[in-house]
Amino acid sequence: MKSFFNSLVVTATLLALGLPADAANTSDAPVKSTKPACCARAEAPGQFTDQSIYQVESKWKTDDGKEIQLGELAGRPQIIVMFFASCHYACPMLLNDVRRIEAALPDDVRGKVGVTLVSFDTKRDTPEALAKFRAAQNLPADRWTLLSGTDDNILELAALLGVRYKQDATGQFMHSNLITILNAKGEVVHQQAGLNQDVTETARILKQLSNS
Repeated sequence: MKSFFNSLVVTATLLALGLPADAANTSDAPVKSTKPACCARAEAPGQFTDQSIYQVESKWKTDDGKEIQLGELAGRPQIIVMFFASCHYACPMLLNDVRRIEAALPDDVRGKVGVTLVSFDTKRDTPEALAKFRAAQNLPADRWTLLSGTDDNILELAALLGVRYKQDATGQFMHSNLITILNAKGEVVHQQAGLNQDVTETARILKQLSNS
């Protein structure tokens, strides 16, 4: 793994250990920087730039039990959010914000954009639990990918996305509220921070990426 990724993982570890109690409401500064959701063929690492999160070698489980690597999401812009299914406050609002972003896209653009939800909760959010979440939320299988992984994989991905999180004594997670936009090569090009934000700029960037 390149030093770029190693340094980010170390940073995330330090943040996770010293995360303030109000992290669930943290407004991190935004980063300025058609294939089925999880059925694209994984691209060779050399095809991704040093800034692509698709270089990571971690393996994840989809809600239908398939094992994939993040590189299999390549080929179209992705909206990526870290969440947990049993969350009753921030995560439902994040999900609603993603739906607002989708609603702001023209129909022909919406079909070119993938959405990936990655769970913090390694114990409760099994593939089976995420499948129930998909059904309850009526999330389309052709564009939405739901992933569960190991603690180490989640820590690594959080580092790459700049997401802070920490599990409390009740099993709930305090976390940053970030919606990240990746280009087709997995590079972070935009982040929408906070809840119930104006989605105009995020939708504009997705339109631009989809037409490039």
